[in-house]
Amino acid sequence: MGKLLNFITPYHTRAKDRDYLGRMMDDKVTCMETARQFGELFWDGDRRYGYGGYKYDGRWKELAEKLIEYYNLPPNAAILDIGCGKAHLLYELSLLLPQATVRGFDVSEYAIHNAPEAIRDNVFVHAAEKTYPFEDNQFDLVFSLNVLHNLQIFDIEAALKEIERVGKNKWVVVEAYRNPQELFNLQCWALTAEAFFRPEEWAWMFDKFGYCGEHEFIFFE
Repeated sequence: MGKLLNFITPYHTRAKDRDYLGRMMDDKVTCMETARQFGELFWDGDRRYGYGGYKYDGRWKELAEKLIEYYNLPPNAAILDIGCGKAHLLYELSLLLPQATVRGFDVSEYAIHNAPEAIRDNVFVHAAEKTYPFEDNQFDLVFSLNVLHNLQIFDIEAALKEIERVGKNKWVVVEAYRNPQELFNLQCWALTAEAFFRPEEWAWMFDKFGYCGEHEFIFFE
């Protein structure tokens, strides 16, 4: 298992308006059922169903710069985003590395159809746990942000093995908890999560399933 990173956490902790109890009491089962369709309401509908409007605003440029620096990505790097959503981070990487090959996929047809037009041909609909249509070690960097905890444990295994197979460098970000309060907050807030694990449990899975890349945990404090 690789290093514990702290790249996405600053974005996550900027949000100060999470009303955990409010979400739990707001017909949450119905909201979960809607969110798990990963359609328009999840991305661009009311906040009770998901993101509450996932628009391109350039916020991922700083993260793209960090990834290029940390992984020493060459101008012609090959990069893959597992669960890319609307592919805003991939788009920033393509602007910073115009000679790079950027690819991504997501289970959401709506997200793929609403990716930036400039890279829309580079993304496609696919599930993270299904065999990837790529060769071994084809990519200089493979990353997956806030996706794996939406899978059941046997699908987490499949996804991690595929990420490990196709990437020379890897980075995955997952939700986790360190104490009962964070578990409660996570259970209240999460609409699509299937996996609720402590960091040490995730680390055990990374080792068990043969994942050797970097990782990061986000917490709901």
